[in-house]
Amino acid sequence: MYFDSTYFLVIIGAVICMIASARVKSTFNKYARVPHHSGMTGRDAALQILHMNGMNDVAVQHVSGNLTDHYDPRTKTVNLSDATYSASSVAAVSVAAHECGHAIQHAQGYVPLTFRSALVPVANLGSMAAWPLIIVGLFIRSSSAMMFINLGIICFSLSVLFQLVTLPVEFNASSRAIRIMENSGMVYEQEAEGTKAVLKAAALTYVASAAASILQLLRLIMIGNRRND
Repeated sequence: MYFDSTYFLVIIGAVICMIASARVKSTFNKYARVPHHSGMTGRDAALQILHMNGMNDVAVQHVSGNLTDHYDPRTKTVNLSDATYSASSVAAVSVAAHECGHAIQHAQGYVPLTFRSALVPVANLGSMAAWPLIIVGLFIRSSSAMMFINLGIICFSLSVLFQLVTLPVEFNASSRAIRIMENSGMVYEQEAEGTKAVLKAAALTYVASAAASILQLLRLIMIGNRRND
């Protein structure tokens, strides 16, 4: 049976993502067992941070799922998951603060966030169209085959670009969250270590996702070059 050697790139990417996912889950679970000194929940922390920054037009909502926390700029809502919304732990408060960091980015017109938001529809379309175009290019026997493959690679590149733009957005939101919590006294010195550990582990999942996407793009380029030989 023929084995495509480029599958190793996919396997490497998958392993990187699994390690990062396991890291964030174990770190979150560790600090989810550490009570926050004030007894405030993730919801309380989010409301306090938003109020301190004069953002009373941003709502805090509960969403189902585990670690599904996110900020939605379209509805101006900080959405906190089951493990964050009502939990009173260092992990819950840290994640809530991170999502508020995105809300502050949005309010201040943080350029990478604006660029990422503009990329969403293009990246989604590119992600959906990439493989159909490449498969068509691999199976047809005509002079237009490489055109389809190259179009597929360009489409997938848009998805990779989105992943790369996401990195500064996430790191900046975390740094904002840490700074706000430390300056306002929301975390004690001994809790700051846990906050940084949780947010660092979460950020690594985005790094892993970007790395996996780059490896997949490299694989597509290799496939295209082989088809062109």
